[in-house]
Amino acid sequence: MPSKTGSWSLFFRILGMAFLLATVFTLWPRPGQNFGGWNPSLALLLTPVASPQGETTRIRIGIVSGHMGNDSGAVCYDGNGNVTLTEAEVNQRIASLVQKKLQERGLEVDLLQEFDTRLNGYRAVALVSIHNDSCEYINEQATGFKVAAASNGYDPNRAARLAACLQDRYQRVTGLPFHPNTITRDMREYHAFSEIDPGTVAAIIETGFLYLDRDYLLNHTGQVAEGIVEGVLCFVYNENIETTPVP
Repeated sequence: MPSKTGSWSLFFRILGMAFLLATVFTLWPRPGQNFGGWNPSLALLLTPVASPQGETTRIRIGIVSGHMGNDSGAVCYDGNGNVTLTEAEVNQRIASLVQKKLQERGLEVDLLQEFDTRLNGYRAVALVSIHNDSCEYINEQATGFKVAAASNGYDPNRAARLAACLQDRYQRVTGLPFHPNTITRDMREYHAFSEIDPGTVAAIIETGFLYLDRDYLLNHTGQVAEGIVEGVLCFVYNENIETTPVP
């Protein structure tokens, strides 16, 4: 016959298991509550981020301002050979506004430099690096944006979904065409993709060409930033998209 001590031990183990199962089923995804493939509560447990006051836990997003803190990127000149604009300036203007808009939606957002030391092992729900294309005239088709997903993380499918969300929402908000034919190997193998934690889903976007799209990028920066913000939110909250990622 089992001892009283053994019976109580078994009782508390069963009680503990019941509590654990109840917690798991509470956090398990329900229709309409997916979070980039996870339930929000469960995802926050996997990627905890405390506010500066340590009071709440919020979704963390990383935004890289291309070339910031490193170099100018593409350089635009006037007819006399004077520098009128740099890609790094445009990237930072957009990235700062993306950070502000996402923070207003209640997300925790890190604004990162091109070779930021924080990128080493960086953990977040998603990371997006913002860039722009050449200041030089190429042809009349050199207009529009490009998106490439990281393929070296734990889940390339989720990275492809992030890229698809960015493509769909950015095009809807800005009206700029998607320009897949000029997506380069450097975009697909962007250095930060191999520096961040492999569990961080990542993508890079070039928001336009600094020749034909310059006026739009400078005069409608709010819409450019909003297109990226909507793409990030599409991924975070697992919203519907109609486009299919380009391989």
